[in-house]
Amino acid sequence: MKKVLLVGNPNVGKSALFSRLTGVDVITANYSGTTVEYKKGRMKLEGKEAEIIDVPGVYSLDASSKAEEVAIEMLKQGDMVVNVVDVTNLERNLYLTMQLLEKNIPMVIALNFWNETKHCGVKVDLNKLKKMLGVPVIPTVAITAEGVRDIVKNIKNAKKHSLKLSSKEKWAKIGKIIKAVQKIHPRKHTLLQRLEDLTIHPLTGVPIAAIVMLFLFFTIRVIGESLITYIFDPLFSMYLPLVQGLSSSLGKGFLHDLLIGHLIEGEVDFLQSMGLLTTGLFVPLAMVLPYVLAFYFILGILEDSGYLPRLSTLVDTVMHKIGLHGLAIIPMMLGAGCNVPGVLGTRILESKRQRFIVITLLSIAIPCMAQTAMLYGLLGSYGIRGLGVVFLTLFIVWIVLGIILNRYIKGEIPETFIEITPYRMPKIKILTKKLWWRMRGFMKEAIPYMLLGVIIVNVLYILNMITFVGKIAAPIVSGIFGLPRAAVGSLIIGFLRKDVAVGMLLPLGLTLKQLIIASVVLTMYFPCIATFVIIFKELGLKDTIKSTLIMLGCTLAVGGLLNLVL
Repeated sequence: MKKVLLVGNPNVGKSALFSRLTGVDVITANYSGTTVEYKKGRMKLEGKEAEIIDVPGVYSLDASSKAEEVAIEMLKQGDMVVNVVDVTNLERNLYLTMQLLEKNIPMVIALNFWNETKHCGVKVDLNKLKKMLGVPVIPTVAITAEGVRDIVKNIKNAKKHSLKLSSKEKWAKIGKIIKAVQKIHPRKHTLLQRLEDLTIHPLTGVPIAAIVMLFLFFTIRVIGESLITYIFDPLFSMYLPLVQGLSSSLGKGFLHDLLIGHLIEGEVDFLQSMGLLTTGLFVPLAMVLPYVLAFYFILGILEDSGYLPRLSTLVDTVMHKIGLHGLAIIPMMLGAGCNVPGVLGTRILESKRQRFIVITLLSIAIPCMAQTAMLYGLLGSYGIRGLGVVFLTLFIVWIVLGIILNRYIKGEIPETFIEITPYRMPKIKILTKKLWWRMRGFMKEAIPYMLLGVIIVNVLYILNMITFVGKIAAPIVSGIFGLPRAAVGSLIIGFLRKDVAVGMLLPLGLTLKQLIIASVVLTMYFPCIATFVIIFKELGLKDTIKSTLIMLGCTLAVGGLLNLVL
């Protein structure tokens, strides 16, 4: 089976082209012996099945990062290359093209974002470019599929080109190519181009960023609450008679406690009953899913529009204070959706030191959207006195701990160059596909873990383990944090799912002070098991233990301090 590699710089549209070539169903995996992720799928090529591999985005093949090392190894195994190039940034993209030509592997160039040349006032002579590079050059617009069929047709015409130049000679040749094939005609700035300038300049960009973040969380809340009010609450109201009928037919006993849970004042309570068919389904579907769906939809818009690189640039100075650079804001934002992709997102950072700091801060101070949704349900009625105190505390921990880690963890802060792409209007089809992939992943994890959590809680209560562990943990839970022993069950389940653990606080009748402390402690003390497994893969045993000890130490200090202050 032929292996076709999609190779290019980050943010050149490789993923969109990959989606067009392979369809929706793809396999994501780590390259052997590394934590660098790639995607692969299949397509028909000249009547035969071919494997399409989306190689991690790189700026060069100099093997200065894991992604570049993986790209080099993949090139040894590939049969041909489709080099995806951003035509609006031709000069920078061509350096990687020159290096690929040196590999003497059959190649076709996809000149992507071709539709934007007229907006940017850029004119490229395709015939001259094809002649000077010696390989087929196809203009494409991957998000609309323009030129994709021509790419497939020309794969059989892919040509080798054994180029051998030094770095200085490569840049000289690139200069000659640009001079010969590219003409730029000055144009008046469009509205989007003016917005690009405003959102990157600190004086205007920072207020805009604040407005964007406020709008983001406001929109998530509105969409989430609307979905709950008009879709999920009515659905569960229709489902309630079925559950009540099953409850009556089962009668009292273990099976009733497991499937339906405990009746509250003789009635089924989806939030408090703690049965597989009640709380086990209600929490992930009716309380968490609407907010997670809203978050990933908004995140997709920010990603596809080109705003995230600008946000990274704006926060770069602040991030340097905690030993990071602006690019670290991207895994932080991914972590606000789900900590697992947030941790995986740290692969864009060059040094192990930076990855350790980001992963530790992410695990301690950034609740995932599923947990945030539960916090809204738990503390929303208290307004800023509840939610405001929780998130302010986590933000202060994020800043202070970041400064401490930056001071005491040895190593430099290598600079990473952020690619600032032009603003682009997100395409609803691409947004929908990404939303579907992410929601499918969330559903596969959320419901099984929720059901497992409910089973464990019921078993622990039957065996009186909650009471036993509560006695052992009483000096910490009750003495330091000021929480009742019953909160131990929530802390135990927090190892599985944080959102489930927060939901378990609802029936305990906690005071506002206790709700705030419990919410902060649950966020900080340990990541959910899925995140912990990924952290172990990313950091290794030694750094995972170090990060865990930092989490536990911070939780004890902050939880105890809140108990004193509040």
